[in-house]
Amino acid sequence: MKLSVVILNYNVRYFLEQCIRSVQKALKDIPSEIIVVDNNSSDGSCEMVCSVFPEITLIANKDNVGFSKANNQGVALAKGEYVCILNPDTAVGEDTFLQVLEFIQKKDNPGAVGVKLIDGTGNYLPESKRNVPTPRVSYYKMLGKNHPRFPYYATHLQEDESGEVSVLVGAFMLIKKSVYQAVGGFDEDYFMYGEDIDLSYKLLKGGYKNYYFGKTTVLHYKGESTTKDKVYFERFYGAMSIFYRKHFKANNIFKWLINIGVWGAKTFKTVSQKPEKSTSITPPSVYVVSDDVSFVEKIKSTYNNVSVVTLTDMLNKNFQKSQFVFDAQKVSYRDIFKLIQKLNNQGNIFRIKPQNALFIIGSDSSTAKGDVTLI
Repeated sequence: MKLSVVILNYNVRYFLEQCIRSVQKALKDIPSEIIVVDNNSSDGSCEMVCSVFPEITLIANKDNVGFSKANNQGVALAKGEYVCILNPDTAVGEDTFLQVLEFIQKKDNPGAVGVKLIDGTGNYLPESKRNVPTPRVSYYKMLGKNHPRFPYYATHLQEDESGEVSVLVGAFMLIKKSVYQAVGGFDEDYFMYGEDIDLSYKLLKGGYKNYYFGKTTVLHYKGESTTKDKVYFERFYGAMSIFYRKHFKANNIFKWLINIGVWGAKTFKTVSQKPEKSTSITPPSVYVVSDDVSFVEKIKSTYNNVSVVTLTDMLNKNFQKSQFVFDAQKVSYRDIFKLIQKLNNQGNIFRIKPQNALFIIGSDSSTAKGDVTLI
């Protein structure tokens, strides 16, 4: 078997269903398997997997064991030569795995490969490629400054380029299973956040090279897994403390400064960060990209002022402050991602109906929960 896709889920039932459906299309020509690890969800996620995707391997944990341990559980069962760690709030292009596998197999001594990630509005997510968060890099990052000599993000590559980077994001990491095991997989001292930084750094220290591949795009709604509340900041900055303790030798003064910096960042950001609510706006125009008459009628019964448009229309016309509903049964995810990026920053919002699904799904912000409408 060539590839095992490991998806860790926690209470994102509809996003998980879309993720699985997109992954299945992308694995069509690859000897592969999908493994879902669920961390004790209470939203019917496990029931959905069992009923809709009975062929998929499901690990249903009775407790939330965290990101690292759950992914390690999935990889331990994986039969593939390669494994892909994938977030449930993602959707992949039909040729994503084929392209990434071709890319990694041409590299000498590869560690992990990451890809270009965009959010639900088409904005590029710069955490797709990062530098090692050394104390100095992290100092400027915590201050909210983008220092040109110590950048947190890997700006030496453009978003559509490919090349070596230091740190990848755990939303999508493809790696040879033997390499994953050689460096010990995800460190289970991390419960959530920081695990991808730690694994990336362990790969570098082990003599492997990490790569960013910007020729394929993956949709990552992100807000489903990064709600920035007090618990988030506690875990995120706590994870950075673990990272420094494990990988950077320091005297007591250095450790004291790091702890003070982490404490200050947690305190300031927890106080200053206002929770963002998902915007549920009613756009003046709703455009459906589908030739399925039944689906179009369902959308017309849900929204006002609905029109059908073609891919050619979307490429040649200027749309602003509109909502687009893509039928993934008729339009490829690859084309959907291209159109979302083309139309972003013009006040447009986007929804997708996954193939064979009874809902449309989307997100209007990378920092807020997404939107699911049953049809």
